Amino acid sequence: MTFHEIRFPTAVAFHSTGGPERKTEIVALGSGFEERNGVWANSRRRYDVGSGVRTLDDLAAVVDFFEARMGRLYAFRFKDFADFKSCAPGANVSPADQAIATGDGATAIFQLVKTYASGPSSWTRVIQKPVAGSVRVALAGVEQTSGWSVDATSGLVSFAAAPASGVAVTAGFEFDVPVRFDTDSLLVNLANFAAGEIPSIPIVEVRI
Repeated sequence: MTFHEIRFPTAVAFHSTGGPERKTEIVALGSGFEERNGVWANSRRRYDVGSGVRTLDDLAAVVDFFEARMGRLYAFRFKDFADFKSCAPGANVSPADQAIATGDGATAIFQLVKTYASGPSSWTRVIQKPVAGSVRVALAGVEQTSGWSVDATSGLVSFAAAPASGVAVTAGFEFDVPVRFDTDSLLVNLANFAAGEIPSIPIVEVRI
C-alpha cells in the first residue's frame, strides 16, 4: 500500500494555498453559444505548501517529510484548514451534521460522506480519512455512544446491528485529505529564501 497514515506538519499546512479543482471541457460554437462537459465526476484538491514555510526549521521539517515519503511515491494525510469538518470551520462537530445513509434493516456498514449544497444543486464527497476520535454517530437523531466503530483509514462506519429500515444514519467528524507530493524534487535557494522568496512545494489529492 503506497499510503502512509501520517499527517503533513500542520504548522506549515495552516499557511498553505490551494483548494478544489475540476476539469471542464468547453467548446465555443460559431453561434457564440458554448457547450460545457464536466470531465471529472468529482473534484480534486490541489495545494502549494511552500507559502507555509516561514523558517529554516519549517523547511527542515518539510524536507524530512518529503524524504520519508520518497517524493511522489507515498501518499499521506493533509489537513485543509479551510475544509476539515463535517460542519462549518467555526462550528462544533455534531452527530447530526451529515446524512450518510438510511437504514434498510440489513446493511450495517456505511461510508462517511460530506455533502456540499447550494440552491437546488449538491455534490457528495466520500470521506476516507476521518480523524481518529472525532467521529460522532446518530440514529434517528439520537447519538450512539456504543454499538458501532469507525475505520479511520477508510471512513467506514460499522454497526453491531443493522439500523432498522427507514432510520436516518447521520454523522459528524473531522477529516484529512489524502494527498501526495506533486514533484520529485525540492528546489530551494537559501539566499533567496532568507530574502523572503517562497519555494513552490505542490501537493495534490489522490484517489484511494
